[in-house]
Amino acid sequence: MDTQRGRTNRRRFLLIAGLPLLTVGAGLTYLMWPEPPRRPEVRTDLEPLNRRLGPFLGELTDAHWLGYDIDGTGDSRSIPGPDSRIRVVGVARLPAGGAAAITGKPDHAFAAAGGAPSDLPAALKQYLPAAATWQHSPSFDAYANGQGAAGQASDGIPSGRYLFDTARDLVHFDVLYLFT
Repeated sequence: MDTQRGRTNRRRFLLIAGLPLLTVGAGLTYLMWPEPPRRPEVRTDLEPLNRRLGPFLGELTDAHWLGYDIDGTGDSRSIPGPDSRIRVVGVARLPAGGAAAITGKPDHAFAAAGGAPSDLPAALKQYLPAAATWQHSPSFDAYANGQGAAGQASDGIPSGRYLFDTARDLVHFDVLYLFT
């Protein structure tokens, strides 16, 4: 009988000692297991866009856009880096005649952009009209980026490209905000 009692005590000890080890192991596995990359969801809210882009574009409506950290891994459990680069990309409708008013200013010298944006995220492709005739101006980009930089420091330092379709009063924006 004495040998039976020794086995019972050994089993009980292993159970009591093993359970916390299994719990710690499971917790570490969870923390170390990579999460699948998260895809940003298409947004339609206007307030963030109008706050950042409205001062030089006018009141935007009917927007479809993405905003995401291009350097982030999408892992909420990782330590954030010292700098963030947030990409804000999408398409929005301008007030009636808004695109023509912007592209018609001679100081910006708009010209045909040569087709649709090439590096548009797949989630946004359905919102850009295939027949759009886009116009671009590096001068307007510099002006818009300067206006954005003159805004609040919490909005980051912008660097972006803007394309306009005057027939549909659309603007395609692709802006990178650097936060340091």
